[in-house]
Amino acid sequence: MDIKTRVKGLPTSSGVYLYKDAAGVVIYVGKAVNIRKRVESYFRANTSSLKTDILVGHIVDIDIIQTASEAEALILEASLIKQYLPKYNIELKDGKTYPYIQITKEEFPLVSVIRFSARQKKEINADLYGPYVNPTLIREALQIIRKIFPFRTCEPFADKLCLYYDLGLCQGPCEGKISKEDYQHNIRSIKLILDGRKDDLYRSLHLEMEELSRRKDFEGAARLRDQIRAIGALYSGTGDVNYFKEAEQLQRAIGLERAPVRIECFDISNTMGNQSVGSMVSFLNGKPDKNNYRRFRIKTVKGIDDFLMIAEIVRRRYTRLQKEGLSFPDLIVIDGGKGQLASAIKELKKLNLSLPIISLAKREEEIFMPGKRNSIKLAYDSLGLKLLIRIRDEAHRFGLKYHTLLRAKNFLGKK
Repeated sequence: MDIKTRVKGLPTSSGVYLYKDAAGVVIYVGKAVNIRKRVESYFRANTSSLKTDILVGHIVDIDIIQTASEAEALILEASLIKQYLPKYNIELKDGKTYPYIQITKEEFPLVSVIRFSARQKKEINADLYGPYVNPTLIREALQIIRKIFPFRTCEPFADKLCLYYDLGLCQGPCEGKISKEDYQHNIRSIKLILDGRKDDLYRSLHLEMEELSRRKDFEGAARLRDQIRAIGALYSGTGDVNYFKEAEQLQRAIGLERAPVRIECFDISNTMGNQSVGSMVSFLNGKPDKNNYRRFRIKTVKGIDDFLMIAEIVRRRYTRLQKEGLSFPDLIVIDGGKGQLASAIKELKKLNLSLPIISLAKREEEIFMPGKRNSIKLAYDSLGLKLLIRIRDEAHRFGLKYHTLLRAKNFLGKK
């Protein structure tokens, strides 16, 4: 296949691309938020760099590895550069000094981001990971990694606890708060992440978790479970370890089988029954997934009847998903009380769907659940409740925006 034809068929997801020469040797490794768009930029006429033109002249084949996030692509890119030592990754630097992550060879290793010259490299007594082209992104990724596997950043080695210990970002090796073995366990896990070996890390943590469960060390097993979920935050692109805490708390509060990944929330907006609209927002790993937002102009209900309006938009949404064979959310949230919830449940039953569903009433932020007489009231500072409120408020904002648009069109005499 012609190389330019091959480029047109590349995916638009984030990931890593590897350029190969006629001998099949990897000559360049890069990462991209949009693989196709990034690779196409190399093959445009009149590129501004002579070095890039020379590189393109040697490209015969392209391999790609798709990732779930730019952060994962960045980590994978660096590990592949370390593995293949591609010629043009060195020659295309244009004299720039890119950051590396260093893990020092000490009893309790220091982990930090550094820059250095070729001369200085010989003096560094540490394992190096990089180079990383995007300094901001690798620092953000390292911040997330530190929340999962705490490490020290003090240089020289501190002699007393600091703020990072109180924040849970360091486990206090300076005062013997963590053993050498446990600290080195964290370092090994960090190295697996930076080497791009996430599957090996997942496998190792799962085996440890199962062993702790067999020994009835449920606290230790729960800690490893949280680490596994938090690693998912890094690789899923959320960048938000806290979401897994929110989701887990919500899971316990309402008795879900697993922490929800996708949550869909429905709301109704109208003015005295006029210009009635419904809205649905979709959150993935705690963040708005705006490509899956939906708005509904109410078609079957006249006057003010929020119960029937909720029924209509729930019916339309999940009838559509059934027909198109698309996946359903892990949790449905209805803005309202018992009545709105009952209407939504009735429609799901008509569609032979059994999906986790709750409603959230605004006045006291009560949670209503199917088959339960009394509501659940979570503490106002509860992470699970904050998650629900954030999603519900976004559904209200999105619906109100559509309702305002229709009212304006009606005022101007437009359909």
